[in-house]
Amino acid sequence: MTKYALSIVYVACASVLFTSACSHSHKSKLQGEWKLKSGETKLKISDKKFAMDSDLQYAEDYFVKDDTIFTSFEGNQPYTKFVVQKLEDHDLKLLSPDSTVMEFTR
Repeated sequence: MTKYALSIVYVACASVLFTSACSHSHKSKLQGEWKLKSGETKLKISDKKFAMDSDLQYAEDYFVKDDTIFTSFEGNQPYTKFVVQKLEDHDLKLLSPDSTVMEFTR
């Protein structure tokens, strides 16, 4: 391989590792109990489950890719997508599948 080809492979691998690390840090920051700022809606996120207004025993499975949370009931598709617009220790802003912005706090 040429130096150029090795550089491309290195950059591609570094990009994959960075994306994976970012997804992992998003997931750990997401975990916990959140409350909608403008209402009574509650969001509970564990390491494997995502529940809005329900107990975690009725929660959906989820995974995080880049800035998007993908949820599904028992692994079924299509996935429901929530875009993370803001994630801080005490603030979470999600764009729901119907394009509604939801702001949570803990």
